Amino acid sequence: MLSPQFLRFLLVGGFAAAVNFLSRIGFSEFMTYGWAVFWAYLVGMATAYLLSRFTVFEPSGKHPAHEMAWFVFVNLLALAQVWGISVGLAEYAFPAIGFAWHGEEIAHFIGLSVPAVTSYLGHKHLTFGKVARDDQKSQLYRR
Repeated sequence: MLSPQFLRFLLVGGFAAAVNFLSRIGFSEFMTYGWAVFWAYLVGMATAYLLSRFTVFEPSGKHPAHEMAWFVFVNLLALAQVWGISVGLAEYAFPAIGFAWHGEEIAHFIGLSVPAVTSYLGHKHLTFGKVARDDQKSQLYRR
């Protein structure tokens, strides 16, 4: 059974993916597909951070800049997955098999779906993981 937190993460991720997907279509009007995937991912990532921080995970006790740094790190790993799969399918795999029906859209959808579990675990433990009591005190002195 899926935890309520993971379900909220999937809903937030689905919404952020929709923002990502739709913004990629808009960006494609002005730049190449690969760059459009990249910039759309950043728009989706900002959406996901804000929604995750306030609706999915409990306060971590970390400074928001510290959370954001981990959020970016986890998402850079996911970006590599999304970009590699999206571009690999759209520009190499689909043409090789003669698949042309909405190839970029389908490739991007598949690419966005892959990092759901790895991103959840990264954000749960790294981005929004609770600070240990001793670490919390030392972080107060650094602010």
